[in-house]
Amino acid sequence: MDINSLKFDANGLIPAVVVDAVTKKVLTVAYMNEESLKISMEKGLTCFWSRSRQELWLKGETSGNYQHIVSITADCDNDALVVMVEKDGPACHKGTDSCFTNTVWESEDLHEFSYESLIKLIEGRKTDKQEGSYTTYLFEKGMDKILKKVGEESTEVIVAAKNNDKKETIYEIADLAYHVMVLMIEMGISLEDIHRELASRHVIDHKVKQEKMTE
Repeated sequence: MDINSLKFDANGLIPAVVVDAVTKKVLTVAYMNEESLKISMEKGLTCFWSRSRQELWLKGETSGNYQHIVSITADCDNDALVVMVEKDGPACHKGTDSCFTNTVWESEDLHEFSYESLIKLIEGRKTDKQEGSYTTYLFEKGMDKILKKVGEESTEVIVAAKNNDKKETIYEIADLAYHVMVLMIEMGISLEDIHRELASRHVIDHKVKQEKMTE
């Protein structure tokens, strides 16, 4: 869409909600003016307008924590933006991954789930071993045990799918995903590593499809 369709406020600003493209976590809320938005689009890096300093602010220019833009999307009223990014480092000036770290209220019945939080929990079971924890047990037994479980869970997924049992297949895929995450932690593989690999394959697949269409 044409950025002239965007609705900047009386000060020529538009709020930009910056979201991690990998984890989907909200990193920060900043403001852009027309110039900073154009710079962001030209460079592929987030550039904001600092209301406190009254100047343009290219995120990472000083800290090195650049934010590489995946997409910029306007809301239905064209008066707010969501900026999806892949970041080089902490988003907050305090050195935290996100500016949003202070929990104000949390439901006792509903719990937020993310692969990031799960893999951090699994990692914690390795660094801070807990007696009676199955995850800690796997790490203590080592790679051979972890690989054996990955193999067993893979087989169970195949059996459930072969039986055309959707509910059981979902259950077994969840078990497999968990054990694969244990393997990832054991080998020092991050979710970001997997994200980048899958993203590169998407580009390759897209190119292959284009080549086939031109044949």
